[in-house]
Amino acid sequence: MSMNEVRLNELIEAARLVRPTYEQREAQRRSFVYGNTHLENELISREMVDRAAEALQRETEQP
Repeated sequence: MSMNEVRLNELIEAARLVRPTYEQREAQRRSFVYGNTHLENELISREMVDRAAEALQRETEQP
């Protein structure tokens, strides 16, 4: 195994221990939603996805 392969394996193992923050997961979720909806409808913008996500969050926070 080459040094590059050893280093790559070390990095992969280290990455397995990383836990994304809530903010990182939310950014990834929104990016996923945008990417998938924009494929179907080019009129969808990141701003629209952000507004929808924020509205949904407000709805779920209310008692």
